[in-house]
Amino acid sequence: MSYVIRPRYLETIHKFVDTPVIKVLTGMRRVGKSTILTIIKDEVLSSIPDENKIYLNFESLDLFYINTASALLEYLKPILARIKGKMYFFFDEIQLVDKWEQVVNGLHSDKDCDIYITGSNSTLISGDLATLLAGRYVEFEIQPLTFSEFADFFKHTNLSIDELFSKFIIQGGLPFLKYFNLEESPAFKYLTDVYNTVLVKDVMQYNNLRDVDIFNRISDYVIENIGHTFSANSIKNYFKSENRTVSVDTILNYLEYCSRAFIIKKVPRYDTAGKRLLKIDEKYYLSDHGFRQARGFSNTKDIERVFENIVYIELLSRGYEVTVGKVRDREIDFIAQKENRLCYYQVAYTLGDEKTREREFGVYKLIHDNFPKYVLSADRMDFSQDGIIHKHITDFLLETV
Repeated sequence: MSYVIRPRYLETIHKFVDTPVIKVLTGMRRVGKSTILTIIKDEVLSSIPDENKIYLNFESLDLFYINTASALLEYLKPILARIKGKMYFFFDEIQLVDKWEQVVNGLHSDKDCDIYITGSNSTLISGDLATLLAGRYVEFEIQPLTFSEFADFFKHTNLSIDELFSKFIIQGGLPFLKYFNLEESPAFKYLTDVYNTVLVKDVMQYNNLRDVDIFNRISDYVIENIGHTFSANSIKNYFKSENRTVSVDTILNYLEYCSRAFIIKKVPRYDTAGKRLLKIDEKYYLSDHGFRQARGFSNTKDIERVFENIVYIELLSRGYEVTVGKVRDREIDFIAQKENRLCYYQVAYTLGDEKTREREFGVYKLIHDNFPKYVLSADRMDFSQDGIIHKHITDFLLETV
């Protein structure tokens, strides 16, 4: 099988191999969870005999009849009796089995085994896992392809890095795009279908929503305004200007539903002076910025905000916790923290004029610590100054970290 090895996830998951916790791969639909599960089975655990590895894909027609916990248990009984030594279970799309958690918890409690599962967001979202698996799991959220992974996917095209990045800006990073060979028309059709599937199955059906029009308008507002600081009240006022009445609670609930389905990301603001998270005026980004173009919003027209989206998802994929920084009346695009490491990032399209350079570099004069501070842009000229590092955005995205 041909696939891109995604070392950041595999290295992190590898640390939990043979530990007594259930490994759960979550994330938006179609980001490659099933592929990573297969790579864990075939590559990470290559030293384990095949007969000790039980892989079940519940979307397969061969397992179509296994749709209840009792049917799954009956299927597993002869396997459990036959296998000698430690067993490794790989359950793909396990949400298709009703009350699957009863079997998984039972295996975890009674057998010498290591368990890995994936599933759709309609049942395997973070809020449910704590109840279903009662503290017996560790969660790995899988993001769409980063630009370095995207470039690896399409290296056979012999396009330059700049040409590939232009394609990435427009089409985003869902792995299935490899089948369309960077052609925009089928790519956008696919992105639209995935987006609609997530909205319908993982948001509307799961949360039993009825007002389709209001929901679509709220989601489109967020998609259009990625990277802007706004509140539920600002969305309410937007609807009021269109003679529509929507409550703040409804808006907040709908945004939370989209966040729980991993389609959008809410980024809190952090007051660097007060050392506290702020509860108002968060920013939102998309898990995959290609959805924005597919929904009819130009990524090239709003390229600075799309740059921000790309950098934000990149930082998440590197394992950072990310906030937006507030420094007095100024803002830092991202504060990224992992363990005892902390970095600051400003993102711009171009630094061609002095006013823009003052805005992007000047905010760091208000930060009095020695953590690394970066400005990322599309400029090839190096504008680094006063210990603040300027990088071309693709150089940053292609770093091996």
